[in-house]
Amino acid sequence: MRSALNIPVSPLTIEQRLLSMPPVRALQLRLHDYDGDSLGLIAPLAANINDKGNAFGGSLASVMTLAAWALMSMKLEDAGHVADVYVQDSAVRYLAPLYDDLLADARLVPDQDWNAVIAAFAQRGRARALLSARILARDGTLCCTLEGRFVALTPKPAG
Repeated sequence: MRSALNIPVSPLTIEQRLLSMPPVRALQLRLHDYDGDSLGLIAPLAANINDKGNAFGGSLASVMTLAAWALMSMKLEDAGHVADVYVQDSAVRYLAPLYDDLLADARLVPDQDWNAVIAAFAQRGRARALLSARILARDGTLCCTLEGRFVALTPKPAG
């Protein structure tokens, strides 16, 4: 992976960017995996527990949102682009309580294409992508899902 300056980009760079945000640090979030098509983030249940002894809904939504944000950021960086990525809108469905660590897996929705997203960003300096994320319990039960539209913009100059 290379940045726009032709410097190798490490997946750990995305973890460092995530952890630079105080609310994200509170989640105790860590990069779990990244294979170029999907990205996984993990956070311990102990730091994200509610009064019922399961995962806090806000943490579930946050971890899924951050996984999708990180995936879009990494895909653009892999293609040599510097971009500011934002969540434009999202929908979360809570399907079952989670009593395990929060492991979110994000990917582009099936009818979207990374090549088109990257080409749009290269041509216009902005792009949108629809991404999905989910969290499964250790036994495979689907606990929650997120579908969100993410926007990448060329960073504004400082000053």
